[in-house]
Amino acid sequence: MTSTAARRTDITPGSLRAWAVAVRPRTLWIAAVPVVAGTSLAWLHGADVVPWVAALALVASILMQVVTNLQNDVGYTARGLETGQRVGLPRATAQGLLKHAEVKRAIVSAVAAALLVGFPLMLHSGVAVLAIGLSSLLAALAYMGGPRPIAYTPLGELTVFVFFGLVAVLGTYFLHAGAGGVAVWIVAAAIGMHAAAVLAVNNHRDAHHDALTGRQTFAARFGPAASARLFALLLWLPFLLIPALVAIETGPWLAAPLVLLPAALRLQRDFSRCGGGLAFNDILMRTVKLELAFGMLVSAGAIMQRALAGP
Repeated sequence: MTSTAARRTDITPGSLRAWAVAVRPRTLWIAAVPVVAGTSLAWLHGADVVPWVAALALVASILMQVVTNLQNDVGYTARGLETGQRVGLPRATAQGLLKHAEVKRAIVSAVAAALLVGFPLMLHSGVAVLAIGLSSLLAALAYMGGPRPIAYTPLGELTVFVFFGLVAVLGTYFLHAGAGGVAVWIVAAAIGMHAAAVLAVNNHRDAHHDALTGRQTFAARFGPAASARLFALLLWLPFLLIPALVAIETGPWLAAPLVLLPAALRLQRDFSRCGGGLAFNDILMRTVKLELAFGMLVSAGAIMQRALAGP
């Protein structure tokens, strides 16, 4: 049975709006931010950024997020997790907006497109790119697919941190400049933590429902107090890493993300005061926006630092 709180009756089944429910375009920034940051850092460090490489890396990363979202939509419904007690964002297959078969075909198409996009990147930068791409693809499919989905374990936030932080930033940097140093790892970790914070909000909101349906997420397994501490850790550690980044790169422009501290304080306050249920959906989207702003400011700082340094 479908979630009554999130039910949409104003969307035509099979329409573009129905597909938007499944793809969740507002979450695609989670895939775009690390690519922009990795590319900007490569340029800061003197690499010649090739436009088509940067463009294909961005497309490939977004396709990974699309695969994850589609797999999550159809997998969640197929496992009978969409109950009347769920208060999360609506799922297209659960509400009859899309058929399971057509979403599965879309997943196959997105996987094929990702492989097609990744092939010239592999030719450009070597077989390491193939390993990066295949591991990311497997993680996207395994999040809500297979006999033991990642979404059923407490490892969801860690998986997001690894693949939408470390792998995405370091992989993008590698395409342009080879292996990244400490500064690149710092940025990758910071962006990965904010991406994981988005999932932490999602799982915190759904903890009771997930426990009832057998999903042992971090929030469901360890409780709301531990989940709130995890969110706080993922929210604030990236800001604590910024002074180290500035010191390593000896450039004040990379301190730009610190202007977001007041927004982070408000987000932490509102998370702590949130009464639960649908109210957490606003907290979730604000966390996405914070990650976007943080990543864009890191990228802008890197670009400004090289631009003002001169030839």
